[in-house]
Amino acid sequence: MPSNDIRKKILIVGDPDLTLTYKVGLESNGFQVTVYNDPLVALSNFKSNFYDLLLIDIKMPKMNGFELHEKIEEKTDDHTRVCFITALEVNYEALREISSTLDVDCFIQKPILIHELIKRINIELH
Repeated sequence: MPSNDIRKKILIVGDPDLTLTYKVGLESNGFQVTVYNDPLVALSNFKSNFYDLLLIDIKMPKMNGFELHEKIEEKTDDHTRVCFITALEVNYEALREISSTLDVDCFIQKPILIHELIKRINIELH
């Protein structure tokens, strides 16, 4: 397994079932994963210029994924790649319009198999 300093670092923010499943699957495939189930805690603990990719669930209590990403960008100079996760039928045109101010075009529809998630992550990281 690669050493910690070269493993890609992923931040996942979402519901506990989603984050636990993704964390286990990604870590077993060589990623370093940090998980938060509360977007406010994720925001307060966010490490600027640390993560290679953010996986953020769109629908969360207290703050939605778009708001969290916007707050992260306001709080830091971080412009880390982000993929939004949604259980909704993916209407890419509508999501791009909603997220146009965030300059994001990666949306992952759940449920997603771990090998498909890894494939999407690798596409985003390269």
